[in-house]
Parts: sequence; structure tokens; C-alpha cells
Amino acid sequence: MSTEPDPTDLTGLSDAVRARGGELRAGGTDTGARQRSGLSTGPFTDLDGAADLHGTTVLPDGGLRIGALTTLAALAADPQVRAGWPALALSARTAATPQIRAAGTLGGNLLQRNRCWYFRNPHVSCLQKGGAGCPAREGDHHFGVVSGAGPCITPHPSTLAMALLTYDAEAEVHDEPPRSVADLYGDGDRLHQADHLLPPHRILTAVRLPAPLPGERAACHRATSRAYAEWPLVEATARLAFDGATVTHVAVAAGGVARVPLRLPEVEAALIGREATAGALAAAAETVLSRCRPLPQTGYKTTLFRDTVLEVLEQAVGAAAATGRDR
Repeated sequence: MSTEPDPTDLTGLSDAVRARGGELRAGGTDTGARQRSGLSTGPFTDLDGAADLHGTTVLPDGGLRIGALTTLAALAADPQVRAGWPALALSARTAATPQIRAAGTLGGNLLQRNRCWYFRNPHVSCLQKGGAGCPAREGDHHFGVVSGAGPCITPHPSTLAMALLTYDAEAEVHDEPPRSVADLYGDGDRLHQADHLLPPHRILTAVRLPAPLPGERAACHRATSRAYAEWPLVEATARLAFDGATVTHVAVAAGGVARVPLRLPEVEAALIGREATAGALAAAAETVLSRCRPLPQTGYKTTLFRDTVLEVLEQAVGAAAATGRDR
């Protein structure tokens, strides 16, 4: 008789991980990489057989439920997502490579581990692995944070979390009430031995998006050190809506700059109710400098952060202008 849990029984899968340890596995793109490096040894409990974790469902209020095992490629290509929630579709389309997008999942992207090379080296001790210190602080940390003062200085790598923050999306966790996607991470100060706050045996089942915003225009931009297949130094997502030339809705978030994906209310407050002139966009982007506390090797991210935010604002305004703005 098989000792493996029924792949359609989420409670059984959760109990199996709690009882025997190891990790839940979705698309396997991150767990596979960590397994090959000797960082993760399992056992792995696969989620793929759970049908409720796949696909999209329109909610009664016009929102959208997206199963946690929906792939990034499916999100990027879904006409419904592209029309109603373009910031999420754009973020899914720009993340990683075509091969990773074909296998990587929404849930896996939200709950993946960081890319610090000290953490990824099985022979190096660090806070993330239960060690006493952060070797990146005294070593090479030029990919580190530029905002925040937590004990770990590695940015969270989730592109989709950044986009979902701009929608105030909710995360569904099996046998728990829905919570804000932001609550998966908190303020980052507690993320010194993990990259999210979900216990290892808890199963992220889906994400819920609100009803579409009429006339929304969105943009997503990644600043990378090379043109293809590179983790971003800084990335940002913006959503805008207009009444004529006046900004009536704005939501902006950034990644690659802090221990957690960041919503940027200071940028939003600088634009709402104003005309999206070049000067207004530049002034709004400038507000992010107030939250920057660069490390010795991440000073370059200060201006890159500002310029990336400005880039997505300009792209979103350009998309609105190209379609008549108040469509």
C-alpha cells in the first residue's frame, strides 16, 4: 500500500509535510535548483494533482480567482487576465525565461526562496539557514537591498507579488481565512530564516483579484544588467486610470529593492488628482528616495529605483494616451 498522500486531498498533503518534514512542491523550478545544489534534500510533497489549485474562475463580484498552480505562461497568455488585470499579465510575461514560465506557477513565484549566492551555497552558513550572521553584509552584496534595515539584506525575488500588491489582492490558504498578499511577507523584519511567513505545511491555494478597473493602463519594467534571462536589479509595476488628463487611480509597487515587495504609497499620493505631466511624474518618482538607506555596495540602486519607477509611470501614461486615455 502506498504511503504517499492522496494528491487531491489538501488536508492530507498538509498533514504529510507536517509529519515528515520536507517541502511542498509546485512547478519545481526553484526546488529543483536547490535540490541540484544540495541545499534542499526533501522529501518533496507534490501538489500538482489538486485540481482546485489550477486555472481561473470569475467571482460573483466580478473579481477573479487564480489557482496557485496556474503557470506564469498561462497567466501571460490569458485574454481575460490581459484585459482586466493587465499589470499581472505583463509581470507574468516579463518574468524569467519562456522555459521557466511554462513550468513555474503563481504560488511558486510568490513563495520562492531568495537568490543570494551565500544562501544558495550549501557550504556557507547564513541567517536563512539557521546560522548566526549574514555573510553578505561583509562580502559581496551589490545585488542587496537599498531600503529596509532587517537582518537579512537579500531582496525578495517575486515579480508577481509586486504586481498583486497593486491590486490589493488576497491570498487563499487552505483551511484559513483569506489574507492580503502583503501579509504573506509582513514588513520583512521577520524574514531572516525564510522568504515568507507561511508555515512549511500550509498550502497556498489561490489568489483573489478585485473586479477590473475600467480604463486601467498598466506597465511593468525590469532593470537588468543584461538584456535576457537575468534577475532584475530593480523592477516596478504601475497601474493608472484617468478622467481626461487627471489621474483618478494610481497603484505602484517595486521589487529588487527591499526584503519584501514594496507598495509605494508616496508615489501614488504625489499623482492622484493631478495631471500626469512630465514634471508631475518625475516628482512622484523622486519620492522613493526618502525610503532609501543603501548599503556600501547598493548605492547605485538609489537612482535606479527612482528611474525605474519613473519608467513605468511614463509607460503607463503613454499606454493611456495611445488609447484615448478615458476609454
